[in-house]
Amino acid sequence: MLRPAPLEEGTNVHRLRPAGFASIAGIVGFLAFVEFTSGILQGYYTPLLTDIARHLGIHDADVNWLEGAQLMLSALVVPVLAKLGDMLGQRKVLLVSTAVTALASFGLVFAQEFWMFLVAWALQGFYVIWLPIEIALIWSRTRERPNSARLTRTSAGVLVAALQLGAVAGALSAGALAETLPVPVLLLIPAVAVALCFFVILFGVKEAPNPVGGRLDYPGLLLLSFALIAFTGGLSLLRVNGPADLFSWSVVLLGLALLAVFARVELGRPDPLIDVRLFRSPALWPVFLTAGLFGVSVLGAQAPLSTFARTDPSVYGYGLGASAGQTSILIGSYVLSMVAGALLYAQVTKLLAPRVALIGASGLVATGYLLFLPFHDGYVQAVTNMVIAGIGSGALVAALPSAAAAAAPATQTGVATGLTNSVKTLGGAMASCVFGIALLGTLANAPAAGDGTAGSLTGYFTVWTVCGLTAVAAAAALCFVPRTAFQDAPERAGQPPVAV
Repeated sequence: MLRPAPLEEGTNVHRLRPAGFASIAGIVGFLAFVEFTSGILQGYYTPLLTDIARHLGIHDADVNWLEGAQLMLSALVVPVLAKLGDMLGQRKVLLVSTAVTALASFGLVFAQEFWMFLVAWALQGFYVIWLPIEIALIWSRTRERPNSARLTRTSAGVLVAALQLGAVAGALSAGALAETLPVPVLLLIPAVAVALCFFVILFGVKEAPNPVGGRLDYPGLLLLSFALIAFTGGLSLLRVNGPADLFSWSVVLLGLALLAVFARVELGRPDPLIDVRLFRSPALWPVFLTAGLFGVSVLGAQAPLSTFARTDPSVYGYGLGASAGQTSILIGSYVLSMVAGALLYAQVTKLLAPRVALIGASGLVATGYLLFLPFHDGYVQAVTNMVIAGIGSGALVAALPSAAAAAAPATQTGVATGLTNSVKTLGGAMASCVFGIALLGTLANAPAAGDGTAGSLTGYFTVWTVCGLTAVAAAAALCFVPRTAFQDAPERAGQPPVAV
């Protein structure tokens, strides 16, 4: 425990006080509405996917192409938009990305062919830059304050809470309206919300001071685009064709090779698209590694959770046999626990060093998923496990970009926060591939007639084990973070005391 350091003569005591709600509200302000809208986009469409498939006249399996296309585009646009945020100003990038998302959302309303819907759905993925660019904006606007790191942590918690509440509101709204409105009208509702979001940013959000300027690294952008397309595309092919397909593996390896070439090229450029030296920082490399490992569970495990809950144990010998309503309660419990974790993170860091809080959050994620191994036979057990994992997940969603902002050089704030999102997305893409293959395993207790359509129990054990062990690995990596990382100067000096 650090002892409070004596204040120097002339120190303004009021400036050393922790940020209160008023100062947080003045900075977060309208950004909470932006994240609430982001949550609507993430929660609204899921209950409607079957209705959308019928509206477009496609098979349910083709809906997977929507997720894949948006995931691939988001992996491409986040590094570029994050760099542009540092160069031109985060507010400008937030406006442009919101405009593209709004146009794409309205495009979904009027798309009559699947390919048109697929293009619009992919372009809607520009919203993935919102949270990292907002946290970079908050950090940039508060950098001169003595409590900037704490203020950013608290603001990030508020934004993530708004995001998760928006997801709940979106899912509930879609479920309530699905039976009464035609699909085009249903799709109009989130489009209007995003359009309102644009004007909220335009009139309510101030620009960060002193953007760094510079020129965009077009050769690096082209090389990174080919690398990410090859890597994520190869993973998609593996999921479709299976792990024995050599062509799919060759595409994945090509993507990895191009990423290695990209890193080599960027090291020699004076103003790179991504400064790969950030991965050498003692405070940042564990954060980036944690983001990738965390993406495995937060992006890859939710669909298996839903399908396990709906699996009938009287037919397959395992599963919860939950109804659609019970499954929504299970997922809702997870989302609400993420809200609690996001809001608690900033409060916990008043007592513990941020690195300790991050390790604890990773530990909660690991505990929640590993508890599924012995305790997966009852609905209450599943809810308990997911609430534990959800609290840790909510804390990490808020903590990782704010920690990256605090540890990054002043000229790389947007790039650092964006990298946490990009690496998390890649982790989720790899997990989606692995989990999809694992769940296709042969059923030990398949019904006598037919092969069944449920995933194998061994596959679910694989999902829970991988999610738990990757969280353990993240906690171990965070132990290498310097003890005073992500803290304000008064905190490092012992104002207030923090545990290390």
